[in-house]
Amino acid sequence: MHYFIEGVNNLDYDKSRAIYKQIIDDFQKQLVRGDLGPGDRIPSQREYGLRVQVNPNTVQRAYQELERSGMAETVRGQGTFIKADAAMIDEIRQQMANNILDHFFAEMISLGYSQDQIQEILTHRWALMKEARIDD
Repeated sequence: MHYFIEGVNNLDYDKSRAIYKQIIDDFQKQLVRGDLGPGDRIPSQREYGLRVQVNPNTVQRAYQELERSGMAETVRGQGTFIKADAAMIDEIRQQMANNILDHFFAEMISLGYSQDQIQEILTHRWALMKEARIDD
């Protein structure tokens, strides 16, 4: 069993998005990366709020959303645990990828790029990334 990843102290909040949604996103990213998994305990709301210096009410809202979505479960007297199964994690991963791509395509189209130009840019950038990984 894992415990919540300590790196959470360094969250850089985006002022244009609700903090509770960013907290949820952080947990989702940890899930899809495999840093957290089913049965893992996450910090209490108070502990999490202190770590990231966020109002406890904001953390409470994030945890409520995690529970409402079925991603987490609070067991009285024991704490809050990740409940997501492999199918839910795959669904979260796909939704996160779709959101990133939707934003990317919307921005590229707003800049006047065609589908062919976008594909060319992606192919070129992918080749550069593969090359950079080989050099590392």
